[in-house]
Amino acid sequence: MDKIVCACGNVNPAGTELCESCGRPLTEETKEKKIVDMRYEGSARRSQTYNKTIIDKVWNFFSSVKVGMWIIVAILIAAAIGTILPQVFYVPATNETDIAAYYQRVYGGFGTLYYKLGLSDLYSSWWFQGLVGMLGISLVIASLDRVIPLYKSLKKQKTKRHLSFLKRQRIFGMGKSNVTEESLLKAEEKLKELKYNIKREGNAILAERGRFSRWGPYVNHLGLIIFLFGVMLRALPGFYVDETMWLREGETLYVPETDGYFLESKEFIYETYSKEESKEVYGDAIDRVGTIAKNYQTDVSLYKGPEDSVAGHTEDLKFEKEASIQVNKPIKFDNFSVFQMDFRLDELATMTFQLQDKETQQSFGEFTIDLADPQPFYELDEGYKVEVMDYYADFTGFEEGVPQSQSPLPNNPAFLIKMYSPEFPKGETSFVMIKETVEPLGVNQHKIAFQSVETRDVSGLTVRKDLTLPLLALGGLIFMIGVAQGSYWNHRRIWIQLSEDGQTVVAAHTNKNWLSVKRDLDKVTEVAHLPKYLDQQDIDSLEEKVDKEEGV
Repeated sequence: MDKIVCACGNVNPAGTELCESCGRPLTEETKEKKIVDMRYEGSARRSQTYNKTIIDKVWNFFSSVKVGMWIIVAILIAAAIGTILPQVFYVPATNETDIAAYYQRVYGGFGTLYYKLGLSDLYSSWWFQGLVGMLGISLVIASLDRVIPLYKSLKKQKTKRHLSFLKRQRIFGMGKSNVTEESLLKAEEKLKELKYNIKREGNAILAERGRFSRWGPYVNHLGLIIFLFGVMLRALPGFYVDETMWLREGETLYVPETDGYFLESKEFIYETYSKEESKEVYGDAIDRVGTIAKNYQTDVSLYKGPEDSVAGHTEDLKFEKEASIQVNKPIKFDNFSVFQMDFRLDELATMTFQLQDKETQQSFGEFTIDLADPQPFYELDEGYKVEVMDYYADFTGFEEGVPQSQSPLPNNPAFLIKMYSPEFPKGETSFVMIKETVEPLGVNQHKIAFQSVETRDVSGLTVRKDLTLPLLALGGLIFMIGVAQGSYWNHRRIWIQLSEDGQTVVAAHTNKNWLSVKRDLDKVTEVAHLPKYLDQQDIDSLEEKVDKEEGV
């Protein structure tokens, strides 16, 4: 596009509304305005100048504030949808099949649809991350589209401006006065006293203060861009881990997402306040609440496996250290922190049964089922054996004759068992629950008799690794600097010019807090005897009010 040559001889980029040198209006629309828009100093913005190529169209799309707001609205709506049902992180299941079954069982058809649409893992989904990325792109392009031309205009602004520019400022005054060189010097001195930077060109003065505040919104954008970049990095492997593991006493488990680290639970400690302590700390509230935990911790040993070690293989482990994990006192290693977050007391660990003759109560041997790792077969005396055909850790009943388990936790164990004996080499089938036994294929001669149970405490641990925290903190800090920069300071400019015909022209502009620049101009007028100024916006408002009252 053709560049615009001003009457002063300055060559301006296409789309410029006010000459970058003298300030003359360059478009018919700008010439018709009584007060010019100084938001971007009338500079040419790429989004308002070029619209031919696909790059131009993409640039113009993302530079739009409306588009940015709609992206934010879309992110907020998506985030709200993600709170309707629990995300996968909070589901008590470990594989895709169990997770899908959980949503179907607990939330019905809506839960199934929610899962199939990917809403159960929404914040890690490609389309949600895409929305966050689009917001980042919008911030980058919108900032560049505005900050570069604004910077160039402010850097190139001249001290002496054309009268048409000064007349179109909101604060403007003009008239014959006794302003002399001595008056200009007094005005300079007063403006310097008011912390203004002064530029002088002949009989023209430009006083400027707080220009850095104009960059506040763009510093905000920079902070948000860095913050969003940190958020998106969390979706990449190795940058962010937030996993849960349940570690039983005496058990050694692989720490999820780590490079071969294992934790062994030595002991779980649970302490409560005594009645005297409870009364002292909580007063009468303890009578309503009951027992209150004073401390719960897991004493663990940390091991490092060989480079090719995988979850479930606990051979050749190298001891690293021992630690007591408490709330807000994690064990730390290799950028990971393992926190104590929850616990379960007296979880069923093993159940011991006897195979007996139903009539004579004769025992043919005992077997113990480890509820964390039940074996398929248990050999007993004299050729008797038991096969565990299926295990339902948290049995909730039958649906259309099929046993159901709502979680992998051994809250209500039930077993489908086949009993083999010399009399019944093909086996007898029995469904064994804690307080009941069902014989689904007819009356059996033998039965499974419950004998005893062992319990153990379980620690709920959270494994965290977050390499994005420094980036998020930096983005937040820069954002707050931008907020302060744009909120507590303002960009003020005062122009004073003596024309050849003896007229004195005064104009002023600020991006906000007009009372402050008026107050400063009043102080300068008092010492330099400048002509009175008018707030042209107040005049326009007054004229509109009069027209409205007169019915014009």
